[in-house]
Amino acid sequence: MPSEGNLEHQLRSVLSVGDNRIIILPLMIVIAAEMLIYSGHVQAGIIFHILTLLLLIATIMRIPESHVSRSLQVLLLLPILRLLNLSMPVFSEITLDMFISIYIPMLLPAYLVLRHQGVNLSDIRVPLKKLPGYLLLSGIVGAMIAWGEFQIIRPESLIPDTSFISLLRLSLIMIFVVGFVEELIFRFLLQSRMELSFGKLKGLVIVSIVFGFMHSGYGTFYEVLYVVCVGIILGYMFQKTGSLSLVSLTHGFVNIFLFGIIPLLPYFYV
Repeated sequence: MPSEGNLEHQLRSVLSVGDNRIIILPLMIVIAAEMLIYSGHVQAGIIFHILTLLLLIATIMRIPESHVSRSLQVLLLLPILRLLNLSMPVFSEITLDMFISIYIPMLLPAYLVLRHQGVNLSDIRVPLKKLPGYLLLSGIVGAMIAWGEFQIIRPESLIPDTSFISLLRLSLIMIFVVGFVEELIFRFLLQSRMELSFGKLKGLVIVSIVFGFMHSGYGTFYEVLYVVCVGIILGYMFQKTGSLSLVSLTHGFVNIFLFGIIPLLPYFYV
């Protein structure tokens, strides 16, 4: 992403407060759609997401290229992600495989946004010198977040056991598919754009709220609130390091512990 100096320069060149309101509207519709899904009105939620998608496309076509149009391009990824999640046909009876069929297709629209906005793809690479430290930090933070979230939603494990093969498969999917794609969208793209429009603090809070509501499918408001807090943690880590790899690893470890290791812990004491 742009350097700190470039970010400050772009902040000073923001068009106006009125332009930023254009960004807030689709965010509010996305949240409304997720609230409908949360309340059990899935079809209405889908309609809202489709309307959001059409509204964003129509607006992008009518306004000149600017920080606003680039923000709206990133926002396109949110309804696309949810619509893929709700409409993707079942290709496998294994729940873990569903993550592959949902998140791998998201790489195409995310890549198109990256290319159109001239983002340097080399910024996504993993700094090998920092990898051991990233692994340690992300593992610790991920385990702590996962333990708290497990107390709320109590999911079943997505793997049958803690064998090396099962854990390896879970880890590859959760880190390189789910963690990478979600952090690419929410932190690397969306948070960066929201910070340009609203400032670092407001941008962090806005993205974290949207991130929380995008987890409304679990059916508990405590989960939404918890994930908002998780979004703030991940967003703050991204602000301080600028590292997509760190937040992707952390997100991945959260899911590894939450959907793999923690649910199987009671079986070790039987």
